[in-house]
Amino acid sequence: MRTVLIVLLSLFTTMETFSQNETVDRQPVAAGRFYPADKETLVKDLHMFFESCKKSPDNWNVRAIISPHAGYIYSGKIAASAFSAISRSTVYKNIFIIGSSHIMAFDGASVYNSGDFITPIGKVAVNKEIANKLISENKVFSFPTRAHLQDHCLEVQIPFIQYYFTKQPPIVPIIIGTSNVNTVKKIAEALKPWFIPENLFIISSDFSHYPPYKEANETDRSTALSIASGNPKTFLTTLEDNSEKRIPGLATSMCGWTSGLTLLYLAEGNNQLEAKLVDYCNSGDSPYGNKDEVVGYHAIAIIQKEKARDKTTDEVSFTEAEKDRLFAIAKNSIRTMLYDNKRLEINEKTIPEKLKMQMGAFVTLKINGALRGCIGRFISSDPLYEVVKASAISSAFEDPRFSPLSKEEFEKTEIEITVLGPLKKINNIDEIVLGKHGIYIKKDFRSGTMLPQVATENGWTREQFLGYTSRDKAGLGWDGWKDAEIYIYDGIVLEDKKK
Repeated sequence: MRTVLIVLLSLFTTMETFSQNETVDRQPVAAGRFYPADKETLVKDLHMFFESCKKSPDNWNVRAIISPHAGYIYSGKIAASAFSAISRSTVYKNIFIIGSSHIMAFDGASVYNSGDFITPIGKVAVNKEIANKLISENKVFSFPTRAHLQDHCLEVQIPFIQYYFTKQPPIVPIIIGTSNVNTVKKIAEALKPWFIPENLFIISSDFSHYPPYKEANETDRSTALSIASGNPKTFLTTLEDNSEKRIPGLATSMCGWTSGLTLLYLAEGNNQLEAKLVDYCNSGDSPYGNKDEVVGYHAIAIIQKEKARDKTTDEVSFTEAEKDRLFAIAKNSIRTMLYDNKRLEINEKTIPEKLKMQMGAFVTLKINGALRGCIGRFISSDPLYEVVKASAISSAFEDPRFSPLSKEEFEKTEIEITVLGPLKKINNIDEIVLGKHGIYIKKDFRSGTMLPQVATENGWTREQFLGYTSRDKAGLGWDGWKDAEIYIYDGIVLEDKKK
């Protein structure tokens, strides 16, 4: 009998391993139930949610969001508020989507590595390399992908990703099946190497389930504040306190509490992170819900505090040696990617301290005076030299206006680096100093910028600078700036003297 059991167990393991290696896209199961199954209707609904949702400041550096996963008619607007905390043009390398299982219990987490995710809008690529690495190196991720097949909690986030982001990164879908706090801590430890500013973490969770309307507001507020504390123990104590109050109908304070706890463990001890409570409602606020038994929905953003952004470019100057180092980093980053297909490795110990300041920068490429690429970051939690390194590669190979830079073109390419000061919102265009200030124009979900030197290079007036930026960069039309938000920023333009 024992031999038979061993054979059956071996057969099951082999079948499971085989199924994990098959390429099988995860098909939508929530379409038509939690959100429209028709692409046109779905996109129309998403547009409505983002048009009407609460907006956050555009300069937040968002590391993670907590977004609800209920039916869109109840929670879609709050989910849009969570995503709107992120600047739409932000480029992430990966988006980790984490939810707690509604279908089955198991002592760990399951990461989908069998294929990509499908919604009515189309396909979203799964980063299978990261998924396979999590599985192969961590026992807590060794659970089968079938945990994903009928669960809606990750799927409902994906149409928001597809609709919202200008550049859509691959996803890493994770479902947690355990309620063991120690196991959750191990899951967080395994994910820690990827909890970096280049990746976004989305925690998919609703809050209180089935208390009356008034009690839901109170309970959800206390739970959200415990998350904002950043302390996992405070969060767990609050959940326990809510339970002990014996609130009528309250089944849970947060259905995805293990996913929220994972985020808190990831962020624990990082005093540069701050939680922002973006928006809240519950199903009783929807015309389709009642106020007797409600479900709560929070939009919460975890943002990176900006340390060195209080320095303006007027306070910063660079020696010739420092400028030369920045240009060497930009050139060698492009050359290494172009010839070796890998990213340049830099020994931080050799970098001057001034180049380690957290400042934004754009790298502009030109050939015979004509633009060949320009990409950068307004704000960054990374040091300046890393921003220049990443922006140089993006300008050469990822600017959507141009094909990737060729080896022949590289030899003729001129590089310009613009180091940026912080964004400042203005109410009077007379504050714009041509040649000193770049401008950033934003209205609803459209935005665009032009660097300080563009106005003087073209001999524009202030109104022309605004008009061209509004029309050609933000897509708002020539006069669109007149009822849009306008920001200015200083810029130090560095030119390569060793061309």
